[in-house]
Amino acid sequence: MNLHALCRAVSPAIADCELNFIGREPINVALAHLQHMEYVAYLGKLGATVIELPAEPALPDSVFVEDTVLLFDELAVLTRPGAESRRAEVDAIAPAVQAVRKQVERISAPGTIDGGDVLRIGKRVFVGLSQRSNQVAIDQLAAILKPYAYTVTAVPMQDCLHLKSAVTALSDDTVLINPEWVDAAYFTEYRQIRVDEHEPHAANVVRIGSAILMPSAFPKTLAFIATAGYAVTAVDVSELQKAEGAVTCCSVLFTGE
Repeated sequence: MNLHALCRAVSPAIADCELNFIGREPINVALAHLQHMEYVAYLGKLGATVIELPAEPALPDSVFVEDTVLLFDELAVLTRPGAESRRAEVDAIAPAVQAVRKQVERISAPGTIDGGDVLRIGKRVFVGLSQRSNQVAIDQLAAILKPYAYTVTAVPMQDCLHLKSAVTALSDDTVLINPEWVDAAYFTEYRQIRVDEHEPHAANVVRIGSAILMPSAFPKTLAFIATAGYAVTAVDVSELQKAEGAVTCCSVLFTGE
C-alpha cells in the first residue's frame, strides 16, 4: 500500500476565512498559493503521492481539506464542520473521497466535527472537544469505528482552534504537545516532547512515514524534534497561518493502491 495525500489549491477568497483565536491580518493570496505549492512539493519529496483538487473560489477555507473528511484504512467519514460557512466544503470533496474509499459514512446533525480535532495514532482516535467539535459527533464517530476496533476518546482542550493545534504524533509512541492547551494526562502512554514555551503553535506537524514536516516559524521546537532523532523538514506557511491554518490542515493522508 502506498501513501497518498489529498490536497486542494488555495481559494482566491482565502482572506474571508473563518478566524477564532487569532486576529485578522491581510493575506497575500499569491504568496499563499506559492507557499501551498511548496508544501505540496514537500509532501511528494517525502514520499506521498499527491492528489490535488482545484481551488474553490466560493469557499474561502477550502484549502484546509483536513477538516472535511477522516480517511481510515477501512473507510472514510465525511465530517460536519463546526463553522456553518464550511459545510459546503464537504460536498465539494465527496467525489474525491468516494474515488478512494468504497465505504463512506457521514456525521449528521446535530453533531459537528472538524478533522483538525481528530488525532489517530494506530487504533487510538483522540477527538478534541472544541468550538468546532461536539460530543454528539464524537459518539457518532465512535459508533462508526467500533466494528473496526478503534478506540475513540474525547479530549477537553482550551485556547486553540483544534486538538491538532495542541498535539500531534511524531511516531506511534511519541507525541509533540503544548500542555497549556491540552491536558498531557490524556497522552501518558506516549513519550511526550513539549513545544518551546515561546512557540505555542508549534505542536502541529505532519508525519509522513518516518519524516516530519513542520512550519519554519518554529525553529526552537524544530531543534527539539531533531535532537530526539527525527528527520525534520521546515516549510514556510506564514500566509496560511494568517488564516488560522497549519501544516496538517492542508492535506489528508491515507494509504491506497
